[in-house]
Amino acid sequence: MEDGLKKADTIKKLPGQPHVEFDQYSGYVTVDPKAGRALFYYFTEAKDPSGKPLVLWLNGGPGCSSLGNGAMTELGPFRVNPDGKTLWYNKYAWNNVANVLFLESPAGVGFSYSNTSSDYVTGDRKTAADSYTFLVNWLERFPEYKTRDLYITGESYAGHYVPQLADLILQNNKITNHTVINLKGIAISMQACTIITGLVLSYQMKFMKELPRIAIFKSPSVACTAYVDQADKAAGNIYIYDIYAPLRLCPCILKHSKVQKALHANVTGTPGPWAGCSDIVHWQDSPDTVLPLIKELMATGIGVWIYSGDTDGIVPVTTTKYSMPKLGSLIKTPWYPWYSQGEVGGYIVDYQNVTFVTIRGAGHFVPSYKPEQALTLFSSFIEGKLPQATKAGTHGTVGGQAFIFLKYKLLSASK
Repeated sequence: MEDGLKKADTIKKLPGQPHVEFDQYSGYVTVDPKAGRALFYYFTEAKDPSGKPLVLWLNGGPGCSSLGNGAMTELGPFRVNPDGKTLWYNKYAWNNVANVLFLESPAGVGFSYSNTSSDYVTGDRKTAADSYTFLVNWLERFPEYKTRDLYITGESYAGHYVPQLADLILQNNKITNHTVINLKGIAISMQACTIITGLVLSYQMKFMKELPRIAIFKSPSVACTAYVDQADKAAGNIYIYDIYAPLRLCPCILKHSKVQKALHANVTGTPGPWAGCSDIVHWQDSPDTVLPLIKELMATGIGVWIYSGDTDGIVPVTTTKYSMPKLGSLIKTPWYPWYSQGEVGGYIVDYQNVTFVTIRGAGHFVPSYKPEQALTLFSSFIEGKLPQATKAGTHGTVGGQAFIFLKYKLLSASK
């Protein structure tokens, strides 16, 4: 039966899609038959899938779509053209090096749904439980991935989703005394209460030392709200997801009925347009911090990477940097620049059991802003090795020549 479901989930071709040499699948996996709750997925295999790991990508929010955001604007094989009707191939897609699974979670996000309206009042625990059930059931549909190495990655509020799901996987493996899911590592960006205080360091210092991570949408404290308000006023009218960029709008191809049909999506005829972030999901539970959980995961031996784009005002490098000492891990490899195609891709410090990486010039949606560097970083993560620390090669020579020329001109002018 599951074999038939896999075949039915095969995507022949998305509207406006260029030719590719890898297989795609999408469809629904039921996580609660009684409630009628089903989660939607989009899966892009690698060109040679057999020797490559399985990667689960989760967007944050909470309540934002991994299909519309992660797959279609960040690390997926296609990006949307300005006409909103056709796609172009992303040569830096992560399915170059892995088989990538995008999950819209929880129910009420994207194309995922429930026949029980009360399911849309949810939270961290229920989301983790449903995501685990999804994975177990999905692996029955794709049994060739049952023993494959699994990595879970995500951004923003997925800093909750990913470690909570990872913990549940490891707990169930221990309870059953069997490796149900072969988890090897997680990579997340972390979200801080002070949102834009990476820009306004003076407002950040005292607060971040006391409380490095709060979900302000839940029930913010008076102090937290005051810091956010002050930082917001000081920052001014900027695009907070990339502080040096103008506001960018992306055409939404997922609203077109032909696209939904090709994806085997919206099979129940859910009313209303598809949305990148849900307005029907209401969050009920969220811990103030997941740092203790991350610390527990570090002790299990799985790979733990924490990354941040250095022009991101939502998950600023500074706030993540202040959070790292909370993990109580000693530094193995001090801060150094890592390289991608001869240029500095960012900076990295490797602790015992956890790695902190920045991406130079990247906003909140790292694979969207810096696709080549993101792929370099992701490849290093799944290979379990630090990115290259080689010099910039010819780029450094050019810069040196330019400096010598400028110095000569200045000296000449002074004579």
